[in-house]
Amino acid sequence: MASKNENILISKLLGRDIICLNEDNTIYEAINLLAKNNIGAIPVVKNQKTLCGIISERDIIRELANDIKKNLKNSLVSTIMTSKVITCNKNTKSDELMDIMTVNKIRHIPIIEGENLIGIISIGDVVKRLIEKYNLENDYLKSWLY
Repeated sequence: MASKNENILISKLLGRDIICLNEDNTIYEAINLLAKNNIGAIPVVKNQKTLCGIISERDIIRELANDIKKNLKNSLVSTIMTSKVITCNKNTKSDELMDIMTVNKIRHIPIIEGENLIGIISIGDVVKRLIEKYNLENDYLKSWLY
């Protein structure tokens, strides 16, 4: 059973504020922003909107594993961010997002329009939407039985 609006997830998310960094922010600033907002990744932009990377907890841990004494207050996010970012657009369906995240072993996907960042979606957002979708399908099927 297909939902009337398969893109409901991304539509809901586009209203949220976007937390992002510029490529000249420090890793220390990224860590503080991650902690303050209780999030696992932050898109990195240039010229205010153009997506150029993403920095995640994994990127930071990997860097610290390589150099535990690294000066995080002087090191730029651009030096450790993931530059080849897997993205989606506002027409990507939640099932597709789950597949992309599973295959690529990622938990966050920036939503772009052209090259511009318009939002970000997390694995938690996708799982919540899929549960909603399955509950709706379950209710629909139950209505046929009773």
